[in-house]
Amino acid sequence: MCEANAYLLKDNEEILLMEAVERVEPEEDGICIRSIFGEQKFIKGYVHSLSLVDNKVYLKEKKE
Repeated sequence: MCEANAYLLKDNEEILLMEAVERVEPEEDGICIRSIFGEQKFIKGYVHSLSLVDNKVYLKEKKE
């Protein structure tokens, strides 16, 4: 299986948000991520980058 882990990039640090992410969906005010276990989180932010080799999704929060 090729699920990714989602990380929040904050102050040059990777903070694990969710493991086994199967879906990343843009929404009006941010990003919704969902795991293969049905866990779901909403982040007021955007996709910063992807590392497909490492199976990582990097997100950043929007600045208010």
